[in-house]
Amino acid sequence: MSATQRNKLVVAHSTRVGAPQHEVETNLALARWLAQILGLKFGGSYDPQAHAGRDLYVLPTQTLVGAGQARALNIHGPEDLWGGYVEHDFICTKAISHGLLGPDATAPQGWSPLFCELVRPVVLDGLSVFAVQDARAAAERLLYSGPIRLKPVHACAGRGQQVIRSLDEFDALLKRDGAEQLFSDGAVLEQDLHEVITHSVGQSFIGDHVFSYCGEQYLTHDANGDEVYGGSDLIVVPGDYDDLLALGLPIDVREAIEQAQVFDSAADEAYPGFYASRRNYDIAQGLDSDGQRRSGVLEQSWRMGGASSAEVAALQSFINQPSLQAIRVSSVETYEDQSLPAEAIEVYRGPAENSDFLLKYVTVKSYDG
Repeated sequence: MSATQRNKLVVAHSTRVGAPQHEVETNLALARWLAQILGLKFGGSYDPQAHAGRDLYVLPTQTLVGAGQARALNIHGPEDLWGGYVEHDFICTKAISHGLLGPDATAPQGWSPLFCELVRPVVLDGLSVFAVQDARAAAERLLYSGPIRLKPVHACAGRGQQVIRSLDEFDALLKRDGAEQLFSDGAVLEQDLHEVITHSVGQSFIGDHVFSYCGEQYLTHDANGDEVYGGSDLIVVPGDYDDLLALGLPIDVREAIEQAQVFDSAADEAYPGFYASRRNYDIAQGLDSDGQRRSGVLEQSWRMGGASSAEVAALQSFINQPSLQAIRVSSVETYEDQSLPAEAIEVYRGPAENSDFLLKYVTVKSYDG
């Protein structure tokens, strides 16, 4: 790290009021671990009084929104945090992946039609809706081609989503309590795929270190039996996407990486105020209602995410063994109380937001090419 960066104090920052314990403690664990790896001091959780005027390296749990939030944390650019910054809230949600119903549709302040045009070739068919009066027409247009998936733009880990197969089903949804709020908060309507594989593709820029990765996500069941995020298996390389593509990866993985690159570049071009040092993208590949193969970016994560612990483990491996060209790392989340596998690194063990128990851990393995 540069001389300036070596003076930084690493702090965790839980940005959500009333955030669940597992989110807060995971954030703290990763900040402590990263400080140790980088040889920096760990300052615990961000405290506006204790840390006022300090030169900080911040790990926020969410993407920072607005100049005021960044300024309060003394963050001026991607070198000051592991995460991201946007000028408007919708930019860091699923909403930017798709265009609007039409030029007269309700749009949030700062909306960029340019971004939607740039990413259209690398996303699934879909529309973003910000008002209940636009919802039915949007659903009607998309249902013509098959079932659609409704996704609240602020939901995470696959929660809150539902598949709609007919206009009658959608009309019933519109009659429910909370429908108006659902769409005014923002919702994505997107073609539903089956036999889906979800790829994780991304990059992190931490101090002088740059690493890129690709891999697959998998699901698990929480205590309520709901399917939720269960972990990611990643291949990580020190360097840029070109170094990752040099590994001779399968065609479908290369496609996912190339689609993520288009999405990533579009964000820089269409939202010039945006910056991020963690850039993670989910790409779904599966079959549409006609049995045709489809591949598209679902959303971005410019913040701490499920794969963050695997990324920190990879960074430690690259620092400890500078000759490493690639490594396999896995982040795991399970709702079953169990012993750690051999050589696994525990990140969190305790209650979850929607169940009594959650275990998060990381494993590291060699990459044999």
